Amino acid sequence: MQHEKPVNPLPPVVMALALIFVVVEGILSLGEAGLIGGPSAVGWRLGALQDYAFAPAVWDQVAERGNMSFDMLKRFVTYLFVHGSFTQVVFALVILLALGKFVGDLWNPISLLIVFFGAAIFGAAIYGITARGNVPLFGAYPALYGLIGAYTYLMWLHLKSVGENSWRAFTLISFLLGLQLVWGLLFDAAPHWVADVAGFVFGLAVSPLLGPGGWAAFVARMRERG
Repeated sequence: MQHEKPVNPLPPVVMALALIFVVVEGILSLGEAGLIGGPSAVGWRLGALQDYAFAPAVWDQVAERGNMSFDMLKRFVTYLFVHGSFTQVVFALVILLALGKFVGDLWNPISLLIVFFGAAIFGAAIYGITARGNVPLFGAYPALYGLIGAYTYLMWLHLKSVGENSWRAFTLISFLLGLQLVWGLLFDAAPHWVADVAGFVFGLAVSPLLGPGGWAAFVARMRERG
């Protein structure tokens, strides 16, 4: 007799991403607390932001000056794994584990990684093009918003299949963007929401091709609509 597990395990790719976040933040937080690294460890977070965060100046170097050095290109991805505080990474982990579980159970790992890192790169590029000044971009949220885009697409399919209002699928993103708007107005926060929205758009746009059934299912749905 086979016994079902009371809790389905997280997809391995989601666990691997979460582990990277935990390890990086653990090192930075322990350094800030003076538990490892000695006195110089207090500045590890600032150093990590300087070495791995993205900024509009990075986009200028790549797009306008043609600087394709590893130090420039890596920042389109490495900024995801450096956060400004322990609290920020905790919220990121909660979203990653929840949405990664939901999407990862239905998608293959390669598709999930394409959405995750594709949203990060696209979000950084749009931020680099539109942001004023040189405020750095850091944290996992543009990639997580890519997963929210994938989640929205899956919810849209589900609601449509059961005959309910498919626009309800956009409830989560509307709520989160509303929170960001209020936060930005109250605390004059950095315009990172631009990268987040771009990540969401990327995730939503590629989901019909990468989601369950892939291209064949997408073509079939288009024929049904036609």
